[in-house]
Amino acid sequence: MTQEPELLTDYKTRVIPALREKHGYANIHQIPKITKVVINTCIGSAPDVKESLEIARTELTTITGQRPVTTMAKKAISNFKLRENQAIGAKVTLRGKIMYEFLERLIKTALPRIRDFRGISPRAFDGQGNYTLGVADQSIFPEIELDRIKKNVGFDVTIVTTASTNAEAKSLLTELGMPFTDKVKKQADNKSATLPAA
Repeated sequence: MTQEPELLTDYKTRVIPALREKHGYANIHQIPKITKVVINTCIGSAPDVKESLEIARTELTTITGQRPVTTMAKKAISNFKLRENQAIGAKVTLRGKIMYEFLERLIKTALPRIRDFRGISPRAFDGQGNYTLGVADQSIFPEIELDRIKKNVGFDVTIVTTASTNAEAKSLLTELGMPFTDKVKKQADNKSATLPAA
């Protein structure tokens, strides 16, 4: 039997009571939770579509531990040299334990590896409790061997929650450790305030 991810254990034991106290939920089913995480990359109309797509699929598999599906263009767009049903990217949908394991690596290991990282924007919620984070390239994940990178693969990470508002979703992600810029700034201000005067 595989061990439960620490982030999932933390959600059950600490985050649920914290959210219930903060928002006054009467019913436990009102407490927001993450239902799935979707990682999506698009190669568009790259000149070497076949190679770029295979690289993207391989990198997503390494990062998530799950084989991605190929995404297709829904309609032809001549300006972008896209044909209908042309392969344009790859997508992975994570649920359950593997989802929490990925989020744990993203929050605790990958994001802090971004150069000059000062937190993520709190403005990327969609109004329905879901959050999308853009990742410039795959090198922030320690599973990726830097000397073997053939091409940078950027992707979006969409965290889908049951929260009904952006505020509730932000509370959930903040409790799980997501480093939003306003929280990081507040922590820095508090730290500087406690330093002894020169």
